[in-house]
Amino acid sequence: MARRRVRGTKGTTINAAPAATSAGVEALLLAALARGDGSLETGRYLVTYKEGAAPEGVQSLKARGLRVADARDFTESQVGIEDVGDADALNFPAIGVALVGGASMQARGLAAFEASADSPIETIEPEYFAFAENSEYLRGFLRAASTIAADIGAGGSGAAVADDDDLEAQVLGATWGLVRCKVPPSTRSGLGIKVAVLDTGMDLGHPDFPGRIAATASFVGQPVQDLHSHGTHCIGTACGPKAPAGSTPRYGIAHQARIFVGKVLTNSGGGTSGSVLAGMNWAVANRCQVISMSLGAQTGVQAAYTAAGNAALANGCLIIAAAGNAAAATGAPANSPSIMSVASLDPTLAPSAFSNFGKVEIAAPGRDVFSSVPRPTRYGFKSGTSMATPHVAGVAALWAQTSPSLRGLLLWRKLQATARPLPFPVARVGRGLVQAP
Repeated sequence: MARRRVRGTKGTTINAAPAATSAGVEALLLAALARGDGSLETGRYLVTYKEGAAPEGVQSLKARGLRVADARDFTESQVGIEDVGDADALNFPAIGVALVGGASMQARGLAAFEASADSPIETIEPEYFAFAENSEYLRGFLRAASTIAADIGAGGSGAAVADDDDLEAQVLGATWGLVRCKVPPSTRSGLGIKVAVLDTGMDLGHPDFPGRIAATASFVGQPVQDLHSHGTHCIGTACGPKAPAGSTPRYGIAHQARIFVGKVLTNSGGGTSGSVLAGMNWAVANRCQVISMSLGAQTGVQAAYTAAGNAALANGCLIIAAAGNAAAATGAPANSPSIMSVASLDPTLAPSAFSNFGKVEIAAPGRDVFSSVPRPTRYGFKSGTSMATPHVAGVAALWAQTSPSLRGLLLWRKLQATARPLPFPVARVGRGLVQAP
């Protein structure tokens, strides 16, 4: 199919093949493969409204003849992209963004859109694919001790940090990551705090989480049940139990927080900016004080993510995202100024070799992290900034519990102010290692 050129509001020329608003992730991926240009663009577009101008922005789209579906028309804003039928656009009112199909964009004349001082639309930009972080791996529980020992012995990407903790002894009762973040001695539990994890879903029948799931929603046309394992692992670190059954070490932080499970990535680990933004809209609309996103792509800053982050902060929510595992500049959405970016640390507290750098606000354990995975395996190890991110999210929930004033930007500042400084560049570890109250 012929490609069309669309000029954004800041004069940036963008290219993509047209795609329907309601197209599924798999269909978009197949179309991208057929194009063969290596682009991460899906063929749809994101419209970001100017601050405070969302109603006028929607009217502007309708004035151009677009049929606009609204997330508020769905129960608790749980709208999957594939649910909008023949609508030309899907509006996310809680974050001030809309998803528009490429074909609709061209047919209704938005391809010639130019910004003006009185326009309610700030930016039109391509939608990109998003993925679960790709430098991660699952290891069996029985291989844990030898694997961790081998990794520590091999060294990390920098000098080890001296520590008075008897780490080897303490990990028998809690994972090394929780010990490093000072979670075990904390008296906080995350009680009363809503933690949304936007990922591949959750093993809803996992025995460690009875009665813990407050709400679930899928934005990718698949059941929330996690057939991938990435989401279950991240939820385990952020919100797992204080005392798992048997000899299983403690691996969860905010063990009494209310868990909101948003499936924004398919069981194959893929998604789009639209599915992620749909989940962000849902989480903000439900006023989840902490929103954890272990996903992304190596793209530049996207205005839609920045708007979502700003909307979250304005509503007392904090979005925390993985910096990425490409050993390169921080990817989206973590590179947005309104979203807290998390880097990964090895057990030595040196930055992980795979961890992205540049825009980094804080760091957390990300190498060989033990947590929950779907049954029948139940537990396993993964590595990546994806694993570091829920450490920060869980600790954020503990801090949020300490005071109703610690919300949004104030919670962000508290996490940074209480982080443990590390002898590495800010671009690698931000303000340092996240610490529990």
